[in-house]
Amino acid sequence: MDIVLIAAGILVILNIISFGLMAYDKHCAKTGKWRVPEKTLFLATACFGGLGGVLGMTLCRHKTKHWYFRIFFPVLLVIQVVLLVLGYSMLIKA
Repeated sequence: MDIVLIAAGILVILNIISFGLMAYDKHCAKTGKWRVPEKTLFLATACFGGLGGVLGMTLCRHKTKHWYFRIFFPVLLVIQVVLLVLGYSMLIKA
């Protein structure tokens, strides 16, 4: 079960990074500073930061007008949850 705790810790860190990038980019958008590239936001969310990306988009009201963020961030989150559940169930059976 140590692997589960390590994986959970890594997931928390990845989601904090994803949320932080969304919040930072929103701040930069408001203040006219250099922005975080959209590719970076997608990469952070795709690397198991789906919850952080969706929460950042929702709570910060950032990138909500872009259809590809509104569609793909939640889709990435669902895919990640399915993969995590499948991985955990395979780990339990082993």
